[in-house]
Amino acid sequence: MEQAVESKDPWGGGDAKPLGSSYGKLMMWFFLMTDALTFSGFLAAYGFSRFKYADIWPVAEDVFTHFPFLEGEHPLLFVALMTFILILSSVTMVLAVNYGHKMEKKKVILWLSLTIVGGILFLTSQAWEWAHFIHGLDGVPATLVSNPYGHPLFGDYFFFITGFHGFHVLSGVIILIIILINVIKGTYEKRGHYEMVEKVGLYWHFVDLVWVFVFTFFYLV
Repeated sequence: MEQAVESKDPWGGGDAKPLGSSYGKLMMWFFLMTDALTFSGFLAAYGFSRFKYADIWPVAEDVFTHFPFLEGEHPLLFVALMTFILILSSVTMVLAVNYGHKMEKKKVILWLSLTIVGGILFLTSQAWEWAHFIHGLDGVPATLVSNPYGHPLFGDYFFFITGFHGFHVLSGVIILIIILINVIKGTYEKRGHYEMVEKVGLYWHFVDLVWVFVFTFFYLV
């Protein structure tokens, strides 16, 4: 009995894997954590400037009031729609991952396609919002050095934070398209798993979560 116990390697860990995660998923989590720290730094800097120049800082409700094809002012309604679209795309991504676990190729294709459509709609909406903001107020354009709405830093943060997030969404859409092509070709069916769909799903959920914080701190606070 003693020989049987001593023959086992106490530091071997047996056949178990930590949390059951693959190397690829662990690396994705490390990337997302570092990216989260980057966004946290940007939002912290925005908050510092926002409260330092509180007297002349623009109020988002007074700036983002337009809605395509609608007359009058609709404070933050379009931004709320953008947020809804992105959150809805996160739901479709969950369904794509779920059917990937079940090895149901056709449904993975369906929900991945809808996720891509949601990402494209968000990017299109953000482009419209940028164009409206750049157009400015009463014919005075908003740029990186001047802002008719108030302090110039407001425009700097707007372009940088929303632009950086938009770059993440664009990157996600491109990756999703590549993954979708591989799904259609049957690449993951041959591998016997859809782990790549799950990994890109983690990234997409992160992008959606970051936008919730951007929406809260930039538009609501």
